[in-house]
Amino acid sequence: MTCCEGWTTCNGVSLLVLLLLGILLNSFPLVVKLVDKDDKNPISCFEWWFPGIIGAGLMTIPAAAMALAARKRACCNNRVGMFLSSLFNVFTIIGATYCMMVSLQALVVGPLICKPQVNNTVNCEFSFSNFSNIDIDSFNLNWFLKKSCIPSNSSGHTYNNITATGKNWDFETKEGRHKTTHISAFVGLLIVGILQILFALSQMVIGLLGCLCGVSKKRNRYV
Repeated sequence: MTCCEGWTTCNGVSLLVLLLLGILLNSFPLVVKLVDKDDKNPISCFEWWFPGIIGAGLMTIPAAAMALAARKRACCNNRVGMFLSSLFNVFTIIGATYCMMVSLQALVVGPLICKPQVNNTVNCEFSFSNFSNIDIDSFNLNWFLKKSCIPSNSSGHTYNNITATGKNWDFETKEGRHKTTHISAFVGLLIVGILQILFALSQMVIGLLGCLCGVSKKRNRYV
């Protein structure tokens, strides 16, 4: 049994697409914040942990490059290449897991606009201890499902003079933009992380099989 170049190339292309998608999704909240020109009220600070740029991005490059090299028989015609194609995907899984963990915590907390009384970067500090406190009951996305996630004061007006329209997907208001941007970016990053793990595991299996079983004599002619 030898490494299937078609399977490996498919994994490489898929990881490359997911890598680029993760970087774009991570950059989306940063671009919206830049367009809003509002330094006092960022969408959140979880994007500054770079789950898509570092986790789903940079840590996936070695595995994607190694898998794409299969198109020129650069990694699928020897045992060492097979082993490396599996080994590099360990970094992909670590990065994708980090991306998923940050995304999950970001979705539970919600955008900073929903907590104006504690609207600072401390509110969305990421740590493994904070992640361990997340349970199924807390993962309800109430901040998005409510007509307005902004607490009202005694006069009936919302904080920061932002008027709630009752539409979750209303991109015309600041609250609508921040809520929509937040959930779009981090749900997307969560899906990217899951898919990267699946493709990485797939390549690890085929790489290990190729490493253990070796290559055929026909393939060795190209070495």
